[in-house]
Amino acid sequence: MTTTAKLAGGLLLVLVVVCAAADLIAPANYATQFRDDVNAAPSAHHWLGTDAIGRDRFSRVLYGTRISLLLAPAAALLSTLLAALIGGVAGLLGGIPQRVVTAGIDLVLSLPWFFLLILARAMLPLNVSPLTSVAVTFLLLGLLGWAASARILCAGVNSAVNSDYVLHARAMGIGWRRLLTRHVLPTLKPLLFAQFWISVPVFILTEANLGILGLGVAEPMPSWGSLLREIEPTYGFGIAPWKLVPLVLLVIVVVSFQAILSADEVSV
Repeated sequence: MTTTAKLAGGLLLVLVVVCAAADLIAPANYATQFRDDVNAAPSAHHWLGTDAIGRDRFSRVLYGTRISLLLAPAAALLSTLLAALIGGVAGLLGGIPQRVVTAGIDLVLSLPWFFLLILARAMLPLNVSPLTSVAVTFLLLGLLGWAASARILCAGVNSAVNSDYVLHARAMGIGWRRLLTRHVLPTLKPLLFAQFWISVPVFILTEANLGILGLGVAEPMPSWGSLLREIEPTYGFGIAPWKLVPLVLLVIVVVSFQAILSADEVSV
């Protein structure tokens, strides 16, 4: 692993640890309102100031980062499992089933999945509880983001099944169950791991976009998307630079994931 990848991994680890300890570090709950300090500038009591209704920004950044960093890997795990199931079965069966599944995957890939995600979320009730909105966002990301990974895994399974060592094992009379567990699945672990890590930054950005549109995690629970909505484009960059902290964290996390993935590709 390169020095850049180690630095990126260290930054991600620090962020995860700090956000996991948000209950101990945050000066207040993310929903607590300080009505005497509305839209306050950074101070000793409020390190990043307060928002329009007096909530501590530093606390909301900590809790919002924790929500986004938990939500994206959970959605990526669900998406990767679906991709492994759909693509793996298609690649294992081959023939007509594989062609049918591949055609379905191509159809899904031809659709603008982010707009499909927006449509699916908009069709659901918007006035849901914060925890329900987290679950809905997680499920939608996972259920709609599997197609690209499924196509890659389908090709990987098909290649493994038709490889020389699997054909040799079949000729020796080894059953399909042992073939899958001993010969096919172990070769797919790096591919599954790569698809998972590729999906995480994609889902982080997608959740942020949903939050900006008001279709992500519901208030008062924060996420990067809802925090980015507070950046007023007219004067936020000049007068209130502390509002850009969620954006800076988002860029750092996404770039860190890309640095780790690039290092893995180079090492391979």
